Amino acid sequence: MTAAPLVAEGVVITGISGGEFGTRGFIDGWDAQTGQHLWRTYTIPGTGEPGNETWPGDTWQHGGGSTWITGSFDPALHTVYWGIGNPGPFNAAVRKGDNLYTDSVLALDPKTGKIKWHYQFSPNDPFDYDSVAEMILADINVEGKPTKVVMDANRNGFFYVLDRTNGKLLAANPYVNVNWASRVDLETGRPVETEITARARAGEKVTVFPSLMGGKNWQPMSFDPQKGLAYANTLNFGGHYKAIAVEYKAGDWYLGMDLADIWDWPEGPRGYLKAIDPLTGKAKWQTPSDIPRFSGVLSTAGNVVFSGQLTGEFEAFDADSGGKLWSFQTGSGIEGQPITWEQDGVQYVAVSTGIGGVYSIFSGDERLKSVPAGGSLWVFALHRK
Repeated sequence: MTAAPLVAEGVVITGISGGEFGTRGFIDGWDAQTGQHLWRTYTIPGTGEPGNETWPGDTWQHGGGSTWITGSFDPALHTVYWGIGNPGPFNAAVRKGDNLYTDSVLALDPKTGKIKWHYQFSPNDPFDYDSVAEMILADINVEGKPTKVVMDANRNGFFYVLDRTNGKLLAANPYVNVNWASRVDLETGRPVETEITARARAGEKVTVFPSLMGGKNWQPMSFDPQKGLAYANTLNFGGHYKAIAVEYKAGDWYLGMDLADIWDWPEGPRGYLKAIDPLTGKAKWQTPSDIPRFSGVLSTAGNVVFSGQLTGEFEAFDADSGGKLWSFQTGSGIEGQPITWEQDGVQYVAVSTGIGGVYSIFSGDERLKSVPAGGSLWVFALHRK
C-alpha cells in the first residue's frame, strides 16, 4: 500500500499498488473500531461479474487496476470516489476489450463497497494512463445550473468534469498536448482515438502525447471555488511507445513494452504550472519550468498559489496572473503536498522535501544529479504587520 487510508462513515478504506506486476487490483473496507474486514471490491471483474466480458480469456487474473492514491468522500451523497490504475500488461493486443475498471473512477458505497456507477477514461489503454490521481469534489455552475461535480486532470491529457451524483460526463477537453485521441465524445463518453493509438495496438513504434508520465502525474492539483480555476503542475513532453511480447511471471515486471528510448523531450520547458478552466481545459495563465514540477499545488483565499521545484525551490505565485511572488531554497527536491492552517491568529504553510519519484528515477535528467537527497519538513509563517 502506498496511499493513505480514507475514513468514511466508520469504515477505513485502503487500496493497493503493484499494477506493473500483474496484480488484480482491489479496494478494501475495514471497521474503524475493530479492524474487522468488511468488504473487498475488485477493480478487475472476475468470471461471472459485470465487466468480466471486457477481458479475453483469463487475462483478468493479472489485469492490473491498482488503487495507489487515496480517494475522495462526499458525506452528503454517502459516496466514495476512487481512481483506478492502468491495465496490465501495457501491450493492449493481449487483452482486447475495454478492460474494466482500469483507468476509471468508481463511485462506491463506503458501507458495502458496492459500485454505484463508474466512468472509464481510457478504454483498452496501451499508454499507462493511470487514473488514480485526486478526484476533486466541487459545486460549480454548468450551463447556468449549480452542479455537484467530480473533476479529474487525467494522465491521458484530458480534463474531465463529471456529475458526481450519476457519473454523467459534462466536459472533457485537452489541457496539454494530446495526439492519441482527437476528442472525447460527450454522448458516448468515449475517446475518439487517432491513428497513433491504432498503430500502437498494431505493434508499431509511435510517438505519443502525453508520455507514460501523463499530462499530469500523481501530484495533486488545487481548486479555487471563488475563481472557478484548477491549479495544476502539468507535463510538456511525449513518449516513444512500442509493444513487445510478454509473459506473466510472479514477482517480475509485467509490461510488454520496449523500455529503450522512451522519452520525446521538447526544446524548452518540460512542464508548466497552469491555472485551468475545468469546463474548457484552457489555461488562464501558465508558468514554465525547464525541469517539470512534481509537487502538489496549494491555492489559498489570499490569492496565492504555492508549488515546489525538483531543484528545491518552494514558490508562491499570484493566483490571478501567475506572477512569482516569493521563492525559498529548501535544499532538496519538492514532491510533497503544501498545506496551510491557522493557529493562534497566525497562518502557516508547510511542505515536505526530499527528491525521488518517477521523473527523478527514470528521466535521466542530468540537471538533478547534484540535488541532495534531503528529507525535511519546512514550515513558514505569514509575517504579522
